[in-house]
Amino acid sequence: MPKLIMWNLQTLDGFFEGGESWDLDFHQSVWGDELERLSVEQLQSADRLLFGRITYQGMAAYWQTAKGEVADLINSLHKAVVSRTLDRADWRNTKIIKDNVAAEIQKLKQQGEKNLFVFGSGNLSATLTQHNLFDEYRIAVAPVILGRGSPLFPANSNRVNLKLLDSRTLSNGCVILRYEPIRN
Repeated sequence: MPKLIMWNLQTLDGFFEGGESWDLDFHQSVWGDELERLSVEQLQSADRLLFGRITYQGMAAYWQTAKGEVADLINSLHKAVVSRTLDRADWRNTKIIKDNVAAEIQKLKQQGEKNLFVFGSGNLSATLTQHNLFDEYRIAVAPVILGRGSPLFPANSNRVNLKLLDSRTLSNGCVILRYEPIRN
């Protein structure tokens, strides 16, 4: 069965964005050939991308006009956006999930042959973590301390015990960590 995988880039002090929404300039400190190759590999292993509304709108605005292999892959994949407020999704191959989020995502996991990835989407990720739906957490830790921002895992998160699957250090100091939940 395909895995539901969280893919996120965060700072050493645990923030996935800075003090303002879409404050992601720290991404530039680690973006390069190595992270781009990893991004292509992950996209090639995916059937679908999942987003919360805010991330969906930002990603759609950027990637629909972007050029290159990553853009081609992202734009061609099926996507789902979890939102109670969106009435339509203009990004090609996008489905809107309004209700029964956990059940709908469980159905998506059973439909495909490849993985499903959640990029960014802090609120959606918190919901999926609470429902124990992630099969793997892939976290890229940038060697940056922001001091403030939006935490990847909010203070009210449920405890999740994890098993380290792999760690990899890129030449720019970014560390890619792969974990799976320990299910009892």
